[in-house]
Amino acid sequence: MSEKSEKSEKSEQNRLSVFKTYKLYVGGKFPRSESGRVYEVTSSKGEWLANAPQSSRKDARDAVVAARKAFGGWAGKTAYNRGQILYRVAEMLQGRREQFVAEVADAEGLSKAKAGAQVDAAIDRWVWYAGWTDKIAQIAGGANPVAGPYFNLSSPEPTGVVAVVAPQESSLLGLVSVIAPVIATGNTAVVIASEAAPLPALSLGEVLATSDLPGGVVNILSGRTAEIAAPLAAHQDVNALDLCGADEQLAKELEVAAAENLKRVLRPQPVDWSADQGTHRLTAFLETKTVWHPTGSLGASGSAY
Repeated sequence: MSEKSEKSEKSEQNRLSVFKTYKLYVGGKFPRSESGRVYEVTSSKGEWLANAPQSSRKDARDAVVAARKAFGGWAGKTAYNRGQILYRVAEMLQGRREQFVAEVADAEGLSKAKAGAQVDAAIDRWVWYAGWTDKIAQIAGGANPVAGPYFNLSSPEPTGVVAVVAPQESSLLGLVSVIAPVIATGNTAVVIASEAAPLPALSLGEVLATSDLPGGVVNILSGRTAEIAAPLAAHQDVNALDLCGADEQLAKELEVAAAENLKRVLRPQPVDWSADQGTHRLTAFLETKTVWHPTGSLGASGSAY
């Protein structure tokens, strides 16, 4: 080995590693928790992985403000344009595949091959929901037959700000499966990442920030699930809750709090994230607007407009 090669090898051995600093994703920016708190995130084997921000009630309120501010612009985009942006998310996630494979493997105790399959499925799921953005109106709306000289048309519209308790076990595929349908239909989201495995979710924030998604459409918080979820469930400017990652007791408490302003609530249920997800989550957070339009008196031919 040459002297130059030996010096280079020694330099690499003596070099300090640069650890990744994980941050929240709120309003298109990457703040630390306003409380300054962090908590240790460990692998499935108990090995230290990183310190994650421990969000506070103030962080939750800030995320709702950001989501509400972004709602009008996001809901006002054409469905086709929303689909383009979701597809771009899949592109960016594909470009950082290896990072997510490593994070999912550590978080869920999977082999690299199985973690890779999870990441690939998450990428495919973004693409799948991207394709639904301009098609969901055809299955959730339409013309209604009525007895009278009227057109009666129903069309789906987004509910508003949706607070999402992400799955606790499926750190990326399950996470994507609950975020994508919420925003595909024009809603904005405040997401509470898996408490034990938040790193893939926090890294996903970095992907979203570079994928044409307007700031505030998705806001990602990490920390103690119950602590963050309680103020979101009671928040008067949150329109709906997806309680996917809440246990039975927490789900009941959040549902009671949500009743104060009649939030839509999607209760937790067993889900096979690897299976076809259908359109259930797409339609869960849609409102139906129905318009009556007079056609005039029907003539002898049976129609008049």
